[in-house]
Amino acid sequence: MSDGYALLDILFFAVVAVFIAARLRSVLGRRTGHERPRPPRIQPQPAPATGETSDKVVPLPDRRRSAEEPAIAAEAGPALKDGLTRIRLADPSFDLDSFLEGAKVAFAMIVEAFAKGDKATLEPLLAPPVFASFAAAIDERQRLGRTLETELVALRGAEVVGAALEGRLARVTVRFTSEQINCTRDASGAVVEGDPSAVETVVDLWTFQRDVTSRDPNWALVETRSGA
Repeated sequence: MSDGYALLDILFFAVVAVFIAARLRSVLGRRTGHERPRPPRIQPQPAPATGETSDKVVPLPDRRRSAEEPAIAAEAGPALKDGLTRIRLADPSFDLDSFLEGAKVAFAMIVEAFAKGDKATLEPLLAPPVFASFAAAIDERQRLGRTLETELVALRGAEVVGAALEGRLARVTVRFTSEQINCTRDASGAVVEGDPSAVETVVDLWTFQRDVTSRDPNWALVETRSGA
């Protein structure tokens, strides 16, 4: 009888594991990852030609955002609202809540992967020029024999602070406010930067871009910078 119960337990946990794996895959559709110094700041990059698709992008899936906070920054002005309206008109499938939920997941994955030096995880999440910059920073860190340790304690906020439609290119900028623990160690393990016991508040502005005429639903991360 006990053997029967044990078998049922095994089957139950196997089903749960498959369900969790499927949910994680649906959130981003890609593998991911986290750290400090933070990922390199990237200036806007041009989008691929119309109709061209790329794996090296940040997918932002159709998932609903929890109502923890407004999706748009409190200081949002007419330009931001007009930009979002123009994007919706050009791309009726665009949903701000779904976009923001995917952006939050992408943020955590990219920060973690950069900290670990995990290029394999980063590459499918970034536009090619952005990936090249991230990879160069990872290579330099390894050349110096240093390692980064990052713990993303909490993602306190994610709100849209910019939106525009420039021709066929939709751009949305998100301000992420997170709490992180970051430190850099040398080859001997000694801390050379940061504090492994201190939690710091980090504000980042990330811009995602998509060609609204493309059949590819993915948004590319084309710019990262510090924000206030």
